[in-house]
Amino acid sequence: MAERSQPTANYRSWPVITALTIVSLPLLLMYVYLFLDTVTVKQADALLPSGLTLNHWRFLWQTTEGKANIWQVTLNTLLFAACTTSVVLIVSSMAGYVLSRLNVPARGFFLAGVMVLHAFPSVTLIIAIFIVLQMIGLYNSLIGVILVKAAIDLPLGIWLMKGFYDTVPWEIEMAGVVDGASRFRVWRSLVLPQVKPGIMALGLFSFLSGWGEFILPQVLAPGNQVQVLSVYLAGFLADDNNYDFNMFKAVGVFYLVPVLLVYALFNKYLMNIYGGGSKG
Repeated sequence: MAERSQPTANYRSWPVITALTIVSLPLLLMYVYLFLDTVTVKQADALLPSGLTLNHWRFLWQTTEGKANIWQVTLNTLLFAACTTSVVLIVSSMAGYVLSRLNVPARGFFLAGVMVLHAFPSVTLIIAIFIVLQMIGLYNSLIGVILVKAAIDLPLGIWLMKGFYDTVPWEIEMAGVVDGASRFRVWRSLVLPQVKPGIMALGLFSFLSGWGEFILPQVLAPGNQVQVLSVYLAGFLADDNNYDFNMFKAVGVFYLVPVLLVYALFNKYLMNIYGGGSKG
């Protein structure tokens, strides 16, 4: 019976796969043409290119006048995304465990408050954040924008981690306590491995969110020395004197490649972000 049901399932799924392929084909062609435009020469009214060139990628080995060095900008973006992810993971993994396992006073009120904070778009808070960072001397610095981004992402991270901790059986912790382990040792050695899919998924989600962030770095860290790739890319649209649309597309492809690599390597963890912890 199982052998007969398998072909039927495949037969029913192929129309869906075909439809998704047809719908996605225009997007795929757009990406192909985007890449081709970065390595070819083409007249404005022509459909096909007339030659190959690497001139549009010259930002990799020479600094464009009036702009930051691309490798410094890339390093800033990596630091911004990585540090934001680290803060979110550390705080969320601890706060989620406390809210899931311990009898914290006013826990329900705190969880409701955390969700309310997540409901406010960051753009509505940008003026107040700008004033605060100026007052404490962290405006136009990576540290300031990292702290702001992490604070905005924390509510979602805490809620997600609490959901993963809720699915971990109490018996695992009780066994560790009976064996004489401290509460911290139980959390670190027994509980954290059970929620590893959630940690990996939240880390990947936070990294991609930080890598693609634009509004906060644009407003809170616009200087060339602390600029990130999203702000660097937007600068091409604002430069009316040296506007180079082909280089703009090349920078866009350069900005996109790391995201595609990260997603290709870790997408299975991202798919677990709305799942639960291990029951084992």
